Amino acid sequence: MNKVITIEEAVSHIKDGMTIMVGGFLACGTPHKLIDALVEKGVKDLTLICNDSGFPELGVGKLVVNKQIKKLIASHVGTNPETGRQMNTGEMEVDLVPQGTLAERVRAGGSGLGGILTPTGVGTVIEEGKQKIEIDGKTYLLELPIRADVALIFGNTVDKYGNISYYGSTRNFNPLMAAAADLVIVEADKIVEVGEIDQNHVVTPGLFVNYIVDGGDK
Repeated sequence: MNKVITIEEAVSHIKDGMTIMVGGFLACGTPHKLIDALVEKGVKDLTLICNDSGFPELGVGKLVVNKQIKKLIASHVGTNPETGRQMNTGEMEVDLVPQGTLAERVRAGGSGLGGILTPTGVGTVIEEGKQKIEIDGKTYLLELPIRADVALIFGNTVDKYGNISYYGSTRNFNPLMAAAADLVIVEADKIVEVGEIDQNHVVTPGLFVNYIVDGGDK
């Protein structure tokens, strides 16, 4: 199977109403070219799972500004005023999840777990509608796993099988999301032949990756 495809072929897999995960942290480690292609395609009514909603002119914030998101599940929205506006007017549903809880829910989704137990949010609005479990006298919230139809992630160096090496903070949510979606597409800053990445530097095995697009400046 040839995993390297065009960006146009990649976004053809994303349809109206799908749930997508997008890697990145304030647009660092975000697959920018895939986001731009989604904006151009105009796919709509998406449920977007990501750490934050980026900026109006950068990252997943472009999808928000273009009103392609029906529901947003994220831990932070303060850097994108348009997110707050759409949330307050009811144009977009926003589910705010504590950052550590969000990461663990995605990890649980990728690991086949039934959920996680966390004390974060106990005694706040976060606990509303959630099951509480007491262990050794301490109260925890049961947080359910999160999965997506498609994960759009970024990798610094990716071989043609899909093995991924990340650099610094670009890693963030990308490895977690690679395991928690039915279809995984990685935007590679650099594509190399199989064997060119030191096996000790592979963070996401190619087993998790369905398709690769070239995100380098060419």
